[in-house]
Amino acid sequence: MYRAKVYVYPKEGILDPQGKAVHQILKNMGYKAVNGVRVGKFVTLEL
Repeated sequence: MYRAKVYVYPKEGILDPQGKAVHQILKNMGYKAVNGVRVGKFVTLEL
């Protein structure tokens, strides 16, 4: 059996409202060094 790990992210330049929300929360929590956040999906396929 094989396992494939697939990561899916929005393309650069595409609006990512979830990523913006997480970024703002991290900044509010004091993580000033975070420059950007993108939220995607992780899928494991068993073949």
